[in-house]
Amino acid sequence: MTDDDSYIDDDEIIENVVDCPSCNEPCGHEILKEKQVKAGINYLLKCGECGHVHNYQLREPKPVLVPFLLSEGANTVTVKIELDDDEILAIGDIFEYSDASWEINRIENTENVSVTNLISSKVSRANAVRSDVVMVRLTLTMGEYSESDSIFVERDTVYKAGSIFDYDGVKWKIRAIHTGAGRTMTGSVVAHDIKRMYLHEPPKQEDFAPRTSRERRQAWKEGKLGFNPNPIIPDAEKKGKPKPGKQGRRKKKKRS
Repeated sequence: MTDDDSYIDDDEIIENVVDCPSCNEPCGHEILKEKQVKAGINYLLKCGECGHVHNYQLREPKPVLVPFLLSEGANTVTVKIELDDDEILAIGDIFEYSDASWEINRIENTENVSVTNLISSKVSRANAVRSDVVMVRLTLTMGEYSESDSIFVERDTVYKAGSIFDYDGVKWKIRAIHTGAGRTMTGSVVAHDIKRMYLHEPPKQEDFAPRTSRERRQAWKEGKLGFNPNPIIPDAEKKGKPKPGKQGRRKKKKRS
């Protein structure tokens, strides 16, 4: 697996994986034939596990407007949010709307009965409260193997590409951060703008202990000590303050 292979989107990760009628489980498939139709695409697929050949129809989801009751403190507003008709809503789901994070705490079906999860096309109303926590999706790559996971963090948490990130007791290097506008391998991004973070196992190295202030600042920049957006700079090295001269050095006389 190359570096580029690890920076793939969700749709690319599950490409050609559908339920096989013979295996009765999701499997990778080879596309033998495809035909564009008005409602989507018709495929002729061959299962990569058992070799079974079968048809598969891919249809674009239709948009539906779901009424949401959004509560923030004592303020409550009713809005209609457009979702795909096959999207599943569940209690505890967190989503972004109007530059804020919201957590679903109630879902009602068409009979106004509260349920724990439901397909969006059958939701009569959903309630959500303002949340300061967002979900950040992760792709963790170790050697040739990658897996997906997610974490919940405060929405204003800042992550920097190239820094070291401690996940589940293991240190990883943030190789890239994907936002809705693209990927960055050097910049910093707040959690609520992150679509996915790509983590690689950092190179094996001995524990690094900087000996000087200069080494410490450089270590922060390289991510060896984690992420510190404001490393402490000695007063003597701040702009406008000269560094102390070395003892025993002869001072030059000014020419008259």
